[in-house]
Amino acid sequence: MSDIGDWFRSIPAITRYWFAATVAVPLVGKLGLISPAYFFLWPEAFLYRFQIWRPITATFYFPVGPGTGFLYLVNLYFLYQYSTRLETGAFDGRPADYLFMLLFNWICIVITGLAMDMQLLLIPLIMSVLYVWAQLNRDMIVSFWFGTRFKACYLPWVILGFNYIIGGSVINELIGNLVGHLYFFLMFRYPMDLGGRNFLSTPQFLYRWLPSRRGGVSGFGVPPASMRRAADQNGGGGRHNWGQGFRLGDQ
Repeated sequence: MSDIGDWFRSIPAITRYWFAATVAVPLVGKLGLISPAYFFLWPEAFLYRFQIWRPITATFYFPVGPGTGFLYLVNLYFLYQYSTRLETGAFDGRPADYLFMLLFNWICIVITGLAMDMQLLLIPLIMSVLYVWAQLNRDMIVSFWFGTRFKACYLPWVILGFNYIIGGSVINELIGNLVGHLYFFLMFRYPMDLGGRNFLSTPQFLYRWLPSRRGGVSGFGVPPASMRRAADQNGGGGRHNWGQGFRLGDQ
């Protein structure tokens, strides 16, 4: 048990709380302590009965059973791996920025869920985080099942197909990928690569709550291709550490 405790405490803080809630809420529903009917995102109950907790519980709940257990465990693994890698990689030392990314993605997914009657939001949020990681490490070669190897930028779409095969819904994964792309475009590609204005910025109250552990923008994301080319032409002077990649399954 001490080994499990040490492993759990080694998970970065935001990922640790997200992971714990994603285990605890399905367990509460499975044990019947609270009826799972209260966990789903039902638009009528949320909008007209003012059951305002539903967008939150729908983010953490998953109906675990004989037909869904493997899909749940696979996505729990994706949550742990790629949220940890983002939080300790591109967002290392910047917990407020990472929490803002999760909140932005979550709000977009909740709005989409209400519009499209999506009752569970766990997989879309996980996929949105995985998509951001894949774009920030897009040229890295990753390994998947059966020794298949491909660039990380294709990983979200491979997992979309993989989840569908093992019982997932293409819509959930697709919404997650699209939301992840929206965040990546607005935060990185549009202002950095296309020279546009920055539409997204972390609110100051999040910085006061979760202060950065180091200054500047070093280590925050991966610059788009045009910025990398410009830095290379300048002989590498003034370049920042834009994070590093990982292979699927690396510890």
